[in-house]
Amino acid sequence: VQLQASGGGLVQPGGSLRLSCEALRRTSGLAMGWFRQAPGKEREFVAGMNWSGSIKYNGDAVKGRFTLSRDSAKNTVSLQMNSLKPEDTAVYYCAAGRGLIFSSLSQAVNYDYWGQGTQVTVSS
Repeated sequence: VQLQASGGGLVQPGGSLRLSCEALRRTSGLAMGWFRQAPGKEREFVAGMNWSGSIKYNGDAVKGRFTLSRDSAKNTVSLQMNSLKPEDTAVYYCAAGRGLIFSSLSQAVNYDYWGQGTQVTVSS
């Protein structure tokens, strides 16, 4: 499965961005997730959902601010990011994997497919 992430950019603190991850084929049956990596830091889980979208799981750093949604007809997963902070600055990666639910969604090693990443910079 080839994934293409887009929507990154420069935004001021408190602003919003919407990231999209488009799969080049159907992603039915696949869990989808977003991770991020800032310079000098380890890859961090942002948000994930199971194959049906009935189970969503957010990282502690983004709870209440980021929302994950899925449009199966368009093979697209979106990450709406609100109330952005400078510490949200990172390269954001979307990923897909099979059979993931609950805490397994937060482990990067469980994902089989990865997009190329999109840069998000939060700065005044």
